[in-house]
Amino acid sequence: MIVVVGADHAGYASKEVVREQLRALGYDLIDVGATSPAPVDFPDIALAACQEILSGRAERGVLVCGTGIGAAMAANKVDGIRAALAHDTYSSHQSVEHDDANMLCLGAQIVGPALMLEIITTFLKAHWEASEDFSRRVRKLRALESRSNVAVGDDNGR
Repeated sequence: MIVVVGADHAGYASKEVVREQLRALGYDLIDVGATSPAPVDFPDIALAACQEILSGRAERGVLVCGTGIGAAMAANKVDGIRAALAHDTYSSHQSVEHDDANMLCLGAQIVGPALMLEIITTFLKAHWEASEDFSRRVRKLRALESRSNVAVGDDNGR
């Protein structure tokens, strides 16, 4: 699997550690920066990572910033990206299995490198469960991102 990784300056050190560990586990990586701990804007890094997924050059992505929140906000502005903020392994695999997440966002100031690696490998090993319920919900997410006027409720009795 080819994975795109990116981080702002707050996530740079964690990204560097995780990047080497993922390579050792056999993942092919595309690194979109930051290339140093010098200040960089997380929306720029998030967009670069999203473009790698949307182009098909990477299957999934991992973004690291201080809390993961800014990276998730930025990535979720891009049509076709479903970015999940996760600081535990359960949320990490659930985001893929139930929500078809293709981008994982993490906070370097929230989790350390050992837990971060566990969260990331759980995310990368998870598989989308294309059940009727999960598929319907992801279709609704896609409708929201395309700003269509499709009704979000009422097709399943709620």
